[in-house]
Amino acid sequence: MPPIRTPERLCEVAWFSALCSDDYEYLGIPDDSLRSSYQHCGDIVRKADALGYQNILLPSGWIAGQDALAFACAMAPQTTQINQLVALRMGEIWPPMLARALATLDHISQGRLCINIISSDLPGQKESNETRYARASEIIQILQALRRTDGPFEWQGDFYQISLPTTEPAKTYQQNGGPLMYFGGISPAAQDLCAKHCDVFLMWPETEDRIAETIRSMSEKAAAHDRLIDFGFRAHVIVRETEAEARAAADRLISKLDAAKGAEIKARSQDAQSIGVKRQDALRAQSSDLYLEPHLWSGIGLARSGCASAIVGDPDQVLAKLNRYMDLGIRAFILSGYPHLEECDLFAQHVLPKLPTTRLNELQNRRVPNPVTPLTTAERK
Repeated sequence: MPPIRTPERLCEVAWFSALCSDDYEYLGIPDDSLRSSYQHCGDIVRKADALGYQNILLPSGWIAGQDALAFACAMAPQTTQINQLVALRMGEIWPPMLARALATLDHISQGRLCINIISSDLPGQKESNETRYARASEIIQILQALRRTDGPFEWQGDFYQISLPTTEPAKTYQQNGGPLMYFGGISPAAQDLCAKHCDVFLMWPETEDRIAETIRSMSEKAAAHDRLIDFGFRAHVIVRETEAEARAAADRLISKLDAAKGAEIKARSQDAQSIGVKRQDALRAQSSDLYLEPHLWSGIGLARSGCASAIVGDPDQVLAKLNRYMDLGIRAFILSGYPHLEECDLFAQHVLPKLPTTRLNELQNRRVPNPVTPLTTAERK
């Protein structure tokens, strides 16, 4: 296994709160009781907290629902132990004010904050990959520099020119490097950004051989910058007492799906044409029964952009699949299921207690942080 930040065989298990209108009993069929309201999404977070999940992803998109950062601020005092992985699209907020907002949330939650860096197009705007990733890289460096700099702060970059008398408003509760940064993206520019700046590289479901190759290549990219990174796996899960029941639940989930409606739902996402989504679509097209490999079912991709597959099976089969991912080097799982409240219960009942879990940031706090090397002006361009 390639060198990673967390060589211990431990994992962080996170759930998902459907802030962006992504909760169904039947995929593609809207249900008012599952809409992305503050109450419903809050119920998911509170349940995951009570059941012992260590983190929860709060997604972001220009879709009717909840703003991830504002929602996380409301949830922090209502939870007791769970971290919140807040998705933030780089460029939406002026970096110094974003740094202050994150510091505020980190203090409210007493360090239970992680950040999911997003570099897709801003709502209503289309830009090149090079521009988006260069801006995201600059913002990440600003956030990191504000946390580690005392006194006045100067930044003269390609996108931002900043002169501040103090960095005190940006100081987070977490003193050992600040909140962990998670990042997902399969394009070369995306991988380079994560290798240089982030802590956890997130992958969508693919076959195990592809996952192993991505972990190997990303470990090499990070090593080129004298860094170690961890790896995460974002997937849905359908676990039942028997494999037959799990497969039947998967079939039921898409039993009322209209193909045109599914395509419409996928197209509304800002990442619908990304390289990662197209790779998942290609894998699904090669399968005759929607199973990419044993227990990895791609039916969700018929009506969902982004994470498009589910681990399907009985408790032992699901656990074995997760253990294989851990053997490859995965250290963070971000899971979900439909409906999210019910599947959250089922996974916690059947599988969660059997996994060797910890929070990645608890391990980070026992180590010296990865060095942060700012990009040169030439590298930014």
